[in-house]
Amino acid sequence: MKKEIESRSNGNCELCGNPANHIFIVSPKSGDSVADCIHICETCNGQLNDLNKVTPKHWRCLNDSIWSEVEAVKVVAYRILSQLKKEGWPNDLLEMMFLDDDTIAWAKNGMENPDIEKHIDSNGVELFSGDSIVIIKDLKVKGGGFTAKRGTTVRNIKLVHNKPDQIEGKVEGQTIILLTEYVKK
Repeated sequence: MKKEIESRSNGNCELCGNPANHIFIVSPKSGDSVADCIHICETCNGQLNDLNKVTPKHWRCLNDSIWSEVEAVKVVAYRILSQLKKEGWPNDLLEMMFLDDDTIAWAKNGMENPDIEKHIDSNGVELFSGDSIVIIKDLKVKGGGFTAKRGTTVRNIKLVHNKPDQIEGKVEGQTIILLTEYVKK
């Protein structure tokens, strides 16, 4: 089985293209089949096995991997891009990906982490860094000396870490904190 996977990948990481030396079993599959495994390099292996080591810059390589014909590669790419959504750029790749129903179910299986709090707008839509939002209520800006008017579009927002009810954005040239309950995507 190892030789078949190495042959399929030409000895390269199926995620980033570097020389590969690890066989990675894509959970929750058992690894009994070549279709359940991918060939990966040391860097990808380290980051997939320890989420504290994830460096978003490394995963820009997924721009090519999302087009793989190997379903297990697509599953891992989908999971990584979903995890990195807050970076902004993964959203474009996720929109371009095509996964059939079985593959998307495999990718989503066990992916949700209940410890991660999401930034949700007034309509219940998840917000991500880089999104554009609209303010839905006139808001006095403390220390700013102005009112952020209803209907104002705020582009390229940033999410406030560990505060899922707050985002940052520029209004009238000033960076301010906005409560998510007063904005919509």
